[in-house]
Amino acid sequence: MPTASSTVTSRRLLSLLSLLQVRRDWPGGLLAQRLGVSERTVRRDVDRLRELGYLVRAVKGPEGGYRLEAGIELPPLLFDDEQAIALAVGLRIAAGTGAGIEEAAARALTTVRQVLPSRLRQRIDMLEITAVEPAARGADPQIDAHVLLTLSAAIRSREELRFDYQSPIPPHDTDPQPPRRVQPHHLVVHSGRWYLIGWNPQRSDWRIYRADRMTLRVPNGPRFTPRPLPGGDIATFLSARFKGSESANTWPCHGEVILDLPATQVAPFAADGIVEELGPTRTRLLTGSWSWAALAATLARFDTEIEVIRPDPLRDAFAELSRRAARAASAKA
Repeated sequence: MPTASSTVTSRRLLSLLSLLQVRRDWPGGLLAQRLGVSERTVRRDVDRLRELGYLVRAVKGPEGGYRLEAGIELPPLLFDDEQAIALAVGLRIAAGTGAGIEEAAARALTTVRQVLPSRLRQRIDMLEITAVEPAARGADPQIDAHVLLTLSAAIRSREELRFDYQSPIPPHDTDPQPPRRVQPHHLVVHSGRWYLIGWNPQRSDWRIYRADRMTLRVPNGPRFTPRPLPGGDIATFLSARFKGSESANTWPCHGEVILDLPATQVAPFAADGIVEELGPTRTRLLTGSWSWAALAATLARFDTEIEVIRPDPLRDAFAELSRRAARAASAKA
């Protein structure tokens, strides 16, 4: 059984390793100051890291110091609590990205889990994450790992959540709003953002919430029996809702047009539309959007002549867009 002294030493080794990873060179005196120990203790701890396989070189100079460098073999990995949780979240996401590393990510997560203390293993086991799309690099905004763990725990325990929500459109009523309620079903990563999908008993409908806009309240609400997700597939359901459809994974508004542009200039911006080359400078495009006005505005972005083939609601949307543009052009500042 580990003694109090060995526990302190292990924690100090973790802190030392973390410090060596965040900057290239560390003067010995500064390391000692940051760790609250003597320079002699720092030297002993550096020797322990070397025994574990970490390549820590002594840096010559007026102050002296240490530098962590890459070794030939992979040494035992040491993580603090926050690093372990971050690693588990990343591996959970990687296991569902479709990037060809799913099996390796799952095995890595199993390996990490086996060596974690029970308190961390239980928290990581509660993670319920679906990666619908790979997270965008540098995705913004950030979200606290504690929120992700709390949402995952509620999903696994089937407990209703109570929370405040920061809507992008402020409400007209400035009075304090009662907390929202949701029966959480899935925690999803989509285009670099975290979303909670759940059943809203107040609206008797499925809802999608951005996790970074949720401020959770405690305690949780009552337990619930999960209901089946429409369509049965989380990726299809989420894609359909983002397209403005209640059920089918398709745009509610579809149109067919001919653009006076070569297909090579249309295809990169057609998203999930169908592009057909009609000639060197003519292209047929079948595409959709969540409304006729949005579809007309999207097509107008091609900045070329547009011939509407079908349907009539798209022609009407172009007519209304034209009237609005004329009013905007004639309005005086």
